[in-house]
Amino acid sequence: MKRRTFIAFTGLGCAAGSLSFLRASTFGEAPCPNDTNYRIAPRLLQRYDKEFAGKRIADPPPSGTNVLLITSDQHHYMCMGYNNPRLHTPNLDRLARMGIVFNRAYCNNPTSTPTRASIITGKYASQHGAWSLGTKLSEKELTVGDCFLKAGYRTALIGKAHFQPLEGTPDYPSCEAYPILQDLDFWRSYNGPYYGFEHVELTRNHTDEAHVGQHYAAWLESKGAKNWRDWFRKPTGNSEPQHHRWNIPEEFHYNTWITERAGAMLEEYKGKNENFFLWASYFDPHPSYLVPEPWASMYKPEDMELPEHVAGEFDDKPPHFGLTQRPRPDFSWLKEDGESRPHWVHGAGYQVQDREVRAKNMATYYGMISMLDHYIGKLLDKLEELDLMKSTAIVFTTDHGHFLGHHGLTAKAIHHYEDLIRIPWITAVPGALRKGVRSDALQSTVDLARSFLALAGIKQPECMSGKDQSRVWKGEAEQARGFAVVENHFQPTKFYAKTYVEDRYKITIYMNRPYGELFDLEADPTELTNLWDVPAQQELKAALLLKMLHALQAEEPLFMPRISVA
Repeated sequence: MKRRTFIAFTGLGCAAGSLSFLRASTFGEAPCPNDTNYRIAPRLLQRYDKEFAGKRIADPPPSGTNVLLITSDQHHYMCMGYNNPRLHTPNLDRLARMGIVFNRAYCNNPTSTPTRASIITGKYASQHGAWSLGTKLSEKELTVGDCFLKAGYRTALIGKAHFQPLEGTPDYPSCEAYPILQDLDFWRSYNGPYYGFEHVELTRNHTDEAHVGQHYAAWLESKGAKNWRDWFRKPTGNSEPQHHRWNIPEEFHYNTWITERAGAMLEEYKGKNENFFLWASYFDPHPSYLVPEPWASMYKPEDMELPEHVAGEFDDKPPHFGLTQRPRPDFSWLKEDGESRPHWVHGAGYQVQDREVRAKNMATYYGMISMLDHYIGKLLDKLEELDLMKSTAIVFTTDHGHFLGHHGLTAKAIHHYEDLIRIPWITAVPGALRKGVRSDALQSTVDLARSFLALAGIKQPECMSGKDQSRVWKGEAEQARGFAVVENHFQPTKFYAKTYVEDRYKITIYMNRPYGELFDLEADPTELTNLWDVPAQQELKAALLLKMLHALQAEEPLFMPRISVA
């Protein structure tokens, strides 16, 4: 396919992210709360208008509460200063003192695209369709941004989106794909709409990856960094892969870019007295382990307290656990029948690293988090400077966790240990009854959309599956959900895991497989003993499987309430 043709259809993919909202304005559709999501014939619409004249009850006006979502990427829940005194995160600790730290928060999928799509749709990956990495979220899906826009809010996303893959096809165009990814002239003139965000500024690279491009690369050039390719890998850049110490000056790091541009959006909203939903989406501490000085030298490898693999702990686990500890493991059983392309399942490989490597990686990972914290602090300072703190709900979380050698693992995503699916979570809501406290109330990333809308006083769509956590975040209720569900559909039939977590127990099943996992998180918090096949625990297993089925039923979205007997 010619480059111009490819850019033409991928460009449409970029603009199409909010076409459902635009069509609503054109054809009388309404993409948000409890309204129809299909076209109504004009004559029938006129009849409806006549029939219901004077009978419609207007939605109450929004509360005026703004929402600032701040996310990191691949962030272990214990790697926060308030959980780990070895780690310096004064600004995240500051945010924790302003609000509530939730100890039991879970991603709904341990990979980027599915969870990020769930954040904006309020649906599970099995419902919104972006079921795995390498897929895309349909532009037809209703998003939380659509709802905010309809209510008169401004919406923006700065940083990582990852709603679409790095490759596109005529049937599934992607504007986060090559070659449009690096057509900077395109990005200089395009800022949205994109999935309910009227304004976006994006990039796709983690650290020095060759995927660098989009708005970030255009920003680098606007800042006079004519040699920016020296900081990134070939073939986009001029550098070989770097390790631990990144040669990029801090003033050109993407943390600086995201913070500067998110701050500029806040200034614009304040200057125009506009309400907003803003997502500042940071990339760190996602590997590769790479950060500029002085952060690269902030922590010493010899000071790291390393997690270790316990001999024999995989003896009672499914086969994909033990295979990670064997050189050249055979994971060919994950390949789909008739699959011509090489399968790539994150975590399906040899994961053993020597102690020295793990120590250096952990020290760099800590440095990445401390640098991230520094720039989050600048964003919090901007809110204070603009006098927006008292009107803005702030939520910090991440898309999924990470392995730093826990259980002998160093790569996501097919092992649903707490290290991977449990995530950091802080909420700071204006007028909250409780501040500077911790809560064990279960949270899920699928809850974010509903909760944001509730905080803003915007009616929530029936089609969202998540729970409204707003009263929990305000300290007015103890909990909104009694369980969390995590999905991981990496291959169509060869790998599909679902995990059900409640206060004490956690169970994982695999599609078409007889094995699974069952952990007692109270008696066995490090998840060393799998109770799945223990004879004395079969009654417990059956009860939990039934609970999981009930949970899956409870999480099914409804298009609308039932309004008639038939």
